[in-house]
Amino acid sequence: MQSRASISGRTAITVILAHPVAHVRTPQAMNAHFDALGFDAVMVPLHVLPEDLAQVVAALRRMRNLSGIVVTVPHKEAIAALCDELTEEARQVGAVNVIRRDADGRLTGGQFDGEGFVAGLRSAGHEVAGRAIFMAGAGGAAAGLAFAFARHGARRLTIHNRTAAKAEALAARVRAAYPACDTRTGGPDPSGHDVVVNATSLGMKDGDALPLDVTRLAPPMLAAEVIMAPEVTPFLAEAAQRGCATHGGKPMLAAQIALLARFMGAG
Repeated sequence: MQSRASISGRTAITVILAHPVAHVRTPQAMNAHFDALGFDAVMVPLHVLPEDLAQVVAALRRMRNLSGIVVTVPHKEAIAALCDELTEEARQVGAVNVIRRDADGRLTGGQFDGEGFVAGLRSAGHEVAGRAIFMAGAGGAAAGLAFAFARHGARRLTIHNRTAAKAEALAARVRAAYPACDTRTGGPDPSGHDVVVNATSLGMKDGDALPLDVTRLAPPMLAAEVIMAPEVTPFLAEAAQRGCATHGGKPMLAAQIALLARFMGAG
């Protein structure tokens, strides 16, 4: 196993961009992955404000030993416009959660949030195909999940967002790409759904509002979360109190790590 003392001028550098950054768990998981492979690479977290994102990305282009960038809240949508090229899935979703830096500084953006989330559900025995899914959120991560739910055969997808127009715009894009999935927008009431997902950042900070009407949660609903820290968010705690099965955010990350590392050419 490698250690921090083994980092040298030959070590491939990867970073994760976030604001805030203290909650991120990707560096721990990615560095453990590099260790398991015996691969000489390291990931470090960078705290980047939205107004500084373009300048930071321009500087990262010039770092010759940088292999790639992982992107999280709140930069996933804004950073797509700063890439030179997007994968088909990133173009479809309109958000990027990983970037490969080529030797000439060219940046290619990819999107694995949705695939990671679905794989995480499946690893816990929860299927998406044929299910009615309620999702709170319409941002970058939520868009990745929405397209993945439809792609993997969800029967119905209801998108709720505080900004209704943003939810409708996302629903329209998913309907156009996957007409077999009944994709619509809705209010905060998740009644009538099999799986209820929080794909917002609400729950990361003390005092955050709940992302949906938790009083309408009831078995046999599954409550699922994208947030990794805290491990049990207020949304999951409320769902558990009402007898619902719960699924935290960590399986999504675990399912993505190898995919992200491979995309960056570092693993």
